[in-house]
Amino acid sequence: MRCATTVTRIGRAYNGPARSAHGGYACAVFARASEFTPPVAVTLLAAPPLESPLTVTVSGRRAFVRADDTLIASVVRVGRAPTAVPFVDLATARMGARGFRGRTEHPFPTCFVCGPDRTDGLRLAPGPVAGRRHTVACPWTPASDDPDLVWSVLDCPGGWVEQHGQRRNSLVLNRLSVVMLRQVEPGEPHVVVAERLGGRGRTVRVGSSVYTASRQLVAAGAAVWTEIPDGLRRGG
Repeated sequence: MRCATTVTRIGRAYNGPARSAHGGYACAVFARASEFTPPVAVTLLAAPPLESPLTVTVSGRRAFVRADDTLIASVVRVGRAPTAVPFVDLATARMGARGFRGRTEHPFPTCFVCGPDRTDGLRLAPGPVAGRRHTVACPWTPASDDPDLVWSVLDCPGGWVEQHGQRRNSLVLNRLSVVMLRQVEPGEPHVVVAERLGGRGRTVRVGSSVYTASRQLVAAGAAVWTEIPDGLRRGG
């Protein structure tokens, strides 16, 4: 049985809520630290802290992430890779971005991926896709081919699939699995699309994908989100 321990940390720039790490970025860091062969799924059990030592302990087929005595996340290999969400073209993604609700109503406005108050962030603006219920899309032009950013970009749009539907409370990421097929092309426009796959109670299942503008699939993600009541912001 393999057993190993490493220590990592998440920089302050990579926040989702104001005082905790961005969920997708944290999942990428934890998946990489586990050194498991993809695809893997990361389950977040507590808000990942910023600028704090995080101990990643691999024990057999699982890895556990702790901050001091607090269990933050678990990582496990999964047998099935996420399924891609159907492509939308760049014009459709741009149209969706025009309807991004987060410009005026955002639970985490300083989120480094989709926060409107982060001029140094990725500035994603996932908005509704006409004719596709519970589906959002937006363009993204990556500045680098860092795979951790791809995980991050696959995360945020999932939080908006319900915001443009009936559900109005905020959603927080609970579990994320990602498969990467190729690197992004820095400086070139890409399309990010996410859709609701189902849900029960306070949980929502979401699929998300990143494509090149020429329809090449870069990465696909599968996520579980949990609804939190208005006024409650994890780590915020």
